[in-house]
Amino acid sequence: MAEPTLTAVFGANATQTSTTITISKADLPGLTASANNTAESLLVGLVLLAKQSLSQTNFDANLNQSIYVDNGFPTFTFRGTNNDSYRVDQLTINLAKPDTAGTIDPDDY
Repeated sequence: MAEPTLTAVFGANATQTSTTITISKADLPGLTASANNTAESLLVGLVLLAKQSLSQTNFDANLNQSIYVDNGFPTFTFRGTNNDSYRVDQLTINLAKPDTAGTIDPDDY
C-alpha cells in the first residue's frame, strides 16, 4: 500500500506548496467554521480528521503508514479555585519508525 495522501489525512480540499499547507475548515469534523475559530478548536478538528484515515487498523494493514491516532482513556480532573470538575478526553498520536535515533524528526514520517 502507499503512504497516506495529503487529502486522505487533511481532507478533500487540502493542498500544499513548497511553503504552505491549506486545509479547509469545512473538512474538519464537528467544527463550526468561523473567522474566529480558536487555535485549540482547529487543532482538535485536525486530529479528529486525521484519526479517520490514520487509524490503528489502517496502520496494521499498511507498512507505509507511520502514524496512527487512537482514543485514550477519558478521565476527570478538578480545576480552578472552585475545584470545578472537567472531563479530560485523550486522543493519542502514535509515531512509529525504525529505532535509529531517540528524537522526533518530522522528516522521518
